[in-house]
Amino acid sequence: MSGGTPKGKNSASRGRRLAEKARGPRREGRPVATVDDPHANIGVEARLVAGILLNAALEKRTGLDEALGQSPARDLPPADRAFARAVAMAALRRLGEIDQILDRRLAKAPPPPVRTILRIALAQTLVLETPAFAAVSTAVKLAERDAKTRPYKNLVNAVLRGIGREGPGKTSAEANLPDWLAARWKATYGEEGLAGLALATREEPATDLSARPGVDLAALAEAVEGQVLPGGTVRAARRGDVSTWPGFEAGDWWVQDAAAAIPARLLDVSVDQTVLDMCAAPGGKTLQLAATGAATVALDRSEARLKRLRQNFQRMNLDAEIVAVPAEDWEDERQFDAVLLDAPCTATGTYRRNPEVLRATRPADVAKLADVQHRLLDAAAERVKPGGRLVYCVCSLEREEGETQVIAFLRRHKDFRTVTAVPARVGAPDEALTAEGWLRVLPSQWADRGGVDGFFVACLERTGD
Repeated sequence: MSGGTPKGKNSASRGRRLAEKARGPRREGRPVATVDDPHANIGVEARLVAGILLNAALEKRTGLDEALGQSPARDLPPADRAFARAVAMAALRRLGEIDQILDRRLAKAPPPPVRTILRIALAQTLVLETPAFAAVSTAVKLAERDAKTRPYKNLVNAVLRGIGREGPGKTSAEANLPDWLAARWKATYGEEGLAGLALATREEPATDLSARPGVDLAALAEAVEGQVLPGGTVRAARRGDVSTWPGFEAGDWWVQDAAAAIPARLLDVSVDQTVLDMCAAPGGKTLQLAATGAATVALDRSEARLKRLRQNFQRMNLDAEIVAVPAEDWEDERQFDAVLLDAPCTATGTYRRNPEVLRATRPADVAKLADVQHRLLDAAAERVKPGGRLVYCVCSLEREEGETQVIAFLRRHKDFRTVTAVPARVGAPDEALTAEGWLRVLPSQWADRGGVDGFFVACLERTGD
């Protein structure tokens, strides 16, 4: 848990490539960064945007994506915008450790804009392996640009140079977790479990692909420089715009984390069955269900979110009945052979891909969303035919949204029973299987393969007539 700040290989290599583009021309093997160099100025703008993106993410969960679509981020060249996002994401993943390093160097807390400049600089040097002189130079230039930060430019220079000269010192990955979440996860998963979850905050995840039936997985893995994981997910080592990757336009695959592919596999539908995806958007699991040939209904309350689902179905040349209505208000009386409920949740299990969730989630959100999940589970039960199956899942690490929900559901609905999951059949880590027969997938599992998103998944069967 300590001993400096280990760097994830994926984030570091990607950051180095983006940094090279942002730093501009080189002379005698060293990057040039002068005030008159337009490439240096672009580099400063990219780092300014990185700070804006970081703060937007800390303000609210959707802040980073919203800020990317607005000026000044949208005005940057694509390579510089990508670099800005990479820096902001690196800072989010290691925010606690970065602040540990800074707090040892600062006699008193600087104004927030100054701390942002320092955070952005350390994210570059400690995570993305940007040369220290380039990060320090642009940080000082950023401080000089604004009257509020200008008086602190010497402080910025001294702090960063001191860290570069003497090293960052020891840090703890647990610092990247909010205290309240760390306490909850320690109580739920134990000291060792918490340590694994904390270490996973440091890693930038790879891009996972789900392929439609008939696609040669080995060939796809070779094309995206990756590997085939248990269950059939292809984990790509390739980076960049996925729409340019082999097989995208042909509809051979879609992007979906390996853990997110487990629930639809566990539902195990066949071509002659009917299936309902109750909270379908953005549609990865719905694509899995429709690709089996089953008659699929995709239900979601948000027409805007269903837009992406429709686009993916068109690209994949698949078909489903798509309905924009809240699941609890759907007046259709049909029952189905299989129902998938991927319920709204705190999404704390997705922090590898969305590190902002750790800062945006509040304790009250857990109870609020647990109430929504309770109601949706009862609505889902009414949609399952006798002898049919219901898979309930959330990408949350909180017991109230997972295990506790299913325990309470089974008490309310005596005509349902657990169908014990077999991890190997659905591409789940072996250690994910719980004593009850459910799956509790943690981001710390499959560490040797690059980890997975956190999920809770349970398969329930309706008994009787």
